[in-house]
Amino acid sequence: MRIQIRAHFALPIALLFMPFLIQAKDSKPSGDLKTEIKEYIFHHLEDAYDFSLFSYTKDNGDHKYIGMPLPVILWDNGLQIFSSSKLQHGEGVAQVGSNFYKLDHGKIFKTNALGVINLDAGKQVTNEAPLDFSVTKGVFSMLLIAFLMFFLFNRLAKSYLKNGGVPTGIGRFFEPIIIYLRDEIAKPNIGERKYRSYMSFLLTVFFFIWFLNMLGLTPLGVNVTGNIAVTFGLAITTFIITNLTGTKDYWLHIFDPLGGSMKWYSKIFLYIILIPIEILGIFIKPFSLLIRLYANMQAGHIVIMSLIGLMFIFKSWIGSSLSFGLTFAIAIIELLVAFLQAYIFTMLSALYFGFAAQEHESH
Repeated sequence: MRIQIRAHFALPIALLFMPFLIQAKDSKPSGDLKTEIKEYIFHHLEDAYDFSLFSYTKDNGDHKYIGMPLPVILWDNGLQIFSSSKLQHGEGVAQVGSNFYKLDHGKIFKTNALGVINLDAGKQVTNEAPLDFSVTKGVFSMLLIAFLMFFLFNRLAKSYLKNGGVPTGIGRFFEPIIIYLRDEIAKPNIGERKYRSYMSFLLTVFFFIWFLNMLGLTPLGVNVTGNIAVTFGLAITTFIITNLTGTKDYWLHIFDPLGGSMKWYSKIFLYIILIPIEILGIFIKPFSLLIRLYANMQAGHIVIMSLIGLMFIFKSWIGSSLSFGLTFAIAIIELLVAFLQAYIFTMLSALYFGFAAQEHESH
């Protein structure tokens, strides 16, 4: 029996089984091993229509996948809803009424009963792709974290009301973090007068990113914050709030960066350079947010998955033990990175809000 790791990383308990899996693999694997490992790494980084822990191939060649399917929701001349298990991870054709669908490279296309996928000269799929509103594992993870946050902080708020401002239970763990975000991030960067207007967003974005990062360190294979579409959504929210709440002094600094210290005819040539730079900075700030979060979380997943893949390449107890030790060490570091990236995103957002909320006294 040939066992294939879907390997959605990083719990040390899961890694303990790696030497067994190396021994269980065929001595003559089909295809290039390095290419197979590379494909698994990139598969882990992509979103998917199910939670897949691992798979194995029976002696008769049948593939078996262990995981949890999710609902597929398509708009194709009407609403089409079915379980992702019908797609069989791209190895089968899902029939829904008179329509046939096939999963190819992470996307669902219309096909026929035989599952034919047509390619053009550039090897691009020419099959029609229906509108996809499916609950992927990324979407499911975000909904799960949103529900968890609502439950936790609703309980925390009720404990404050019930006990005269004293939290109980798990609220005692979260209270110091909330106070730290208020006193060390929001107040210093935004100011005593206006920080309250931004606290709800700062708390939400911090815990949302942190919880998603921690979920990505489980064998479920969740890589939500390593998806640039998600980090773009978070960054664009910061961008919108910053510019919609910007004061007159904020916009005056952008379009009149030198102020009234010089005559207009002395400043005109400097403004030709400075104003475009200031306007460009409006867009560079949220761009740096999305790239920093995306790149750091993506890199962490790639490094750990690559180290796990080395176990299959070495095929020895010495090499595999070294790979395991490195993987374990990087996984511990990723626990810190998961918190640190949430902190950096929140701190920079607060800094940008502080720029937008600035007000200068008129003399």
